[in-house]
Amino acid sequence: VTAGPPQEALDPVRYLTNHSTGRMGYAIARAAAARGAEVTLVSGPTGLRKPVCVDTVDVVSAQDMFEAVTARAAGQDIIIKAAAVADYRPAVCSEDKLKKDGDDAAPALPLARTRDILAWLGEHRAPGQFLCGFSMETENMLENSRKKLKSKNLDMIVANNLKVEGAGFAGNTNVITMITENEEVSLEKMLKEEAALKILDQILKSMAQAEDQA
Repeated sequence: VTAGPPQEALDPVRYLTNHSTGRMGYAIARAAAARGAEVTLVSGPTGLRKPVCVDTVDVVSAQDMFEAVTARAAGQDIIIKAAAVADYRPAVCSEDKLKKDGDDAAPALPLARTRDILAWLGEHRAPGQFLCGFSMETENMLENSRKKLKSKNLDMIVANNLKVEGAGFAGNTNVITMITENEEVSLEKMLKEEAALKILDQILKSMAQAEDQA
C-alpha cells in the first residue's frame, strides 16, 4: 500500500506538495493487516501514527517512493496505490534559500516530470499480481478513471471527485466508485475505515472471479 503526499524540494526551506493526508492509504493498510495480510506501507510525510503490524517505509519525494515501491513490487500479491504522487517536481533544487530580487514580477519555476510509479507497475507486474490505483478527479470522473484503468494496465481503480461533499483529501470520510473492466460499484459517503474494508472486499471478489475464469 502507498499513502500520503510527496515533498518536492525547491530549496532547503521550501517544497511543493499537495493536500493529501494519507488517511485513506493508512486505513487500507490497517484493514489489510487486521485481516491477517503481511502489509508493507510506503508512506510520504504525514502526521499519522504508524499502523501496528505493518512494515512502514518512510519516503519523502516521488523519486524516493518510486525506488521504494519498485524495489518491493515483485514480492507483493496485491498492490494498492493510494498515495497522491506529484506529477511534477522543481527541475532544480537550489542549494541555498531562493531570495527575492527586488522585482515585483514572480520568478519562473521550471518543472520536470516525476517517474510514473503506477505505469511502471502496470508494465512490470508479476503473474497473478492484483494492481489497484486511485483516481482523484474534479470533472469527468468515470471517463477519466476508466482511461487510467486501461492505460496503466490496472485491475481496479478507486475514483473520487474532489468537488463532492465528504470526498477527497480532507476529513475522515470518502465517497468512492470502484471501477474494474466489467463493473462499477459506487458507494455513499462513509468513514475512510469503512471504505477501506469495501475496497479490500472488492479486490478479493475480483481476484476470486479471475481465478474462476482461469
